[in-house]
Amino acid sequence: MAHAPQIRIPATYMRGGTSKGVFFRLQDLPEAAQQPGRARDELLLRVIGSPDPYGKQIDGMGAATSSTSKTVILSKSERPDHDVDYLFGQVSIDQPFVDWSGNCGNLSAAVGPFAISNGLVDAARVPRDGTAVVRIWQANIGKTIVAHVPITDGQVQETGDFELDGVTFPAAEVALEFIDPADEGDGDGGGAMFPTGKLIDELDVPGVGTLQATLINAGIPTIFLNADAIGYTGTELQDVINGDPTALAKFETIRAHGAVRMGLIGHVDEAARRQHTPKVAFVARPAGYAASSGKAVAAGDVDLLVRAMSMGKLHHAMMGTAAVAIGTAAAIPGTLVNLAAGGGERNSVRFGHPSGTLRVGAEATVVDGQWVVTKALMSRSARVLMEGFVRVPATGC
Repeated sequence: MAHAPQIRIPATYMRGGTSKGVFFRLQDLPEAAQQPGRARDELLLRVIGSPDPYGKQIDGMGAATSSTSKTVILSKSERPDHDVDYLFGQVSIDQPFVDWSGNCGNLSAAVGPFAISNGLVDAARVPRDGTAVVRIWQANIGKTIVAHVPITDGQVQETGDFELDGVTFPAAEVALEFIDPADEGDGDGGGAMFPTGKLIDELDVPGVGTLQATLINAGIPTIFLNADAIGYTGTELQDVINGDPTALAKFETIRAHGAVRMGLIGHVDEAARRQHTPKVAFVARPAGYAASSGKAVAAGDVDLLVRAMSMGKLHHAMMGTAAVAIGTAAAIPGTLVNLAAGGGERNSVRFGHPSGTLRVGAEATVVDGQWVVTKALMSRSARVLMEGFVRVPATGC
C-alpha cells in the first residue's frame, strides 16, 4: 500500500497579544494553496489539526481554543502606502472549515514583527535602533493597521517589560493603530458602523426574550448586551459560562439572531458556518472581582466590565478586534458600552475582562450629523515561539 509522504512548509509559530497562530509567507505555501479556495482551507485545517471530534487538535498545531486555532498568511503589499498584506484564517476546532470573515486584533501585533524579520518590509524603512512603522493592509476586512515595532541593533526587539493581562511573561510593547475601524458602507455586514442606524436596538431572540443591544461594525462586528439583562454581573470567569451548555446555547441563539439583524447573514441557520463573526459581549458597571490569575481587580481600576464570546466560548481575556469595538462604542455617547462606562464623551476606557484589565482608545467626531471614528489605539506584545517548517501529509496539497 502506497503512503503519502509529508511535505515541509516554512512557518513560524507566534504569540500575538493573548493569541497564538501559525504564520506563513504566501510565497512559501504550496502552489495550489497560494490562491483562496478548497486547497488552502484543507491545508490550514491539517496544519492546525482540524476537524477534531475529540476537540483537542492533538495532531496539529492548534491548542483547542479559539485563541490558538489561528493561521496567518502574509505577503508584500502592492497597495500604495502599505508594506504588507495580512490575511487571517480562524480555523474551526471541530468542523471542517476556515472562517475568513474577520480579523484577529491580537495576532495583528505579530504581523509587523514577522514581516520585518521575513523580508516583507523594505529594509530602508527599518531603523537600526528605534521604532519601525509597518503599514498593514488587513485583507479580510479591507482596513489599514499601523504597527509600531521596537527595533534594537537592526532586529525586532521581542523582550521587554510591557505587561499584558492574560499573558504570563512581559515582552516588548507593540503599539497598534486601527485606522477608520468602522464599516463605511462598502463592505460586509449591513453597510454602516451601526447597521440598523440605531445606537441601541431592541433585539428579539426566540426563547430568550427582547434584549437591548448595541450592534456595531468596528474592528469586528459585535453585539453588545447588558450583563444583568441575561442574568450575569460582568465579573464572570470562563468556567461559569463555558461549563454551562444551556448558557452557551443561549449565546449562540443571540449571536445568530443578531447576525441576521446586522445584515451579516440572511437566515439564522447560516450562523453555524460563520463562527468568527459577529461576536457577542456583555457589559456592566465597574465592580471588584478576582481575575483568573487570582489578581484582584478593584472597581476603581476600571471604567466598565466586559466579557466576550469567541467561537462559542467565553474568551479568557479579550479579542483585540473586540477591544477595538469596545473603544469605538465607548467613545460614542448613548451606546450600551458608553452608558456602562458612565456616559458622556470620552477618548479611552480601561475595562475589566476575565484575565485583568485593558486600556483602549478611540478618536471619534461628528461629521454631517453622524459619528465617525478615525482611529482606535491599543498596545499588545508579540514573540516568536518556534520557527522552521510545519509538516503535513502531501495528500490534497
